[in-house]
Amino acid sequence: MGNTAETTVSGLLALPVKGFMDDGEAERLYETALLAAEIGPCLEIGSYCGKSTLFLGTACRENGAVLFSIDHHRGNEEQQPGEAYHDPELVCPVTGLMDTFRFFRKTLSLADLDDTVIPLVCKSALAAKSWTTPLGLVFIDGGHTFSAATTDYVNWSGFVKAGGYLVIHDIFFDPDEGGQAPRHVYELAKASGLWDELPMTKTLGILRRKGGVQAG
Repeated sequence: MGNTAETTVSGLLALPVKGFMDDGEAERLYETALLAAEIGPCLEIGSYCGKSTLFLGTACRENGAVLFSIDHHRGNEEQQPGEAYHDPELVCPVTGLMDTFRFFRKTLSLADLDDTVIPLVCKSALAAKSWTTPLGLVFIDGGHTFSAATTDYVNWSGFVKAGGYLVIHDIFFDPDEGGQAPRHVYELAKASGLWDELPMTKTLGILRRKGGVQAG
């Protein structure tokens, strides 16, 4: 990255935002979104408290694009009470349910992204029912069951324009290191013949849609 990009990423990493993304993965996500935002709007599935949104949204803002951010904000299966990634601070004191949307909105304000990020507070399958907009990037980081991850891939990958990017988080090639649903989706995409495989950054897989770049 250039000095300006490094400064931007360093500033975003310093913000107090909850999330599970490695710093190197965050930098790569930002770099990829900078390219993707020249092709079309970007979309993320699974924003949690907005860690990935920081990097995707900032890249979109710098290119005059928008980021659609889909999350029901009730937490995925790994974030419920009693599970490994549960955070009691994220439980709504009124409903007793997980509610990350309050924290997500705070993240947007911290990073001045209110005029760039369009939150869709619903399940990704519901949003897909009426979706028609071609995209420069789709980032899959929602539910980590085989069913949820595969559904996200099937519903959304077809909206990526030629030259655009499909990005998948939490890909582990050793089952002892993590769940295999994201890897399954990554392998499905590669086997389709529609994507060029780019170098991974830790658990972040990046594929580029074949067919050349379609701007706008």
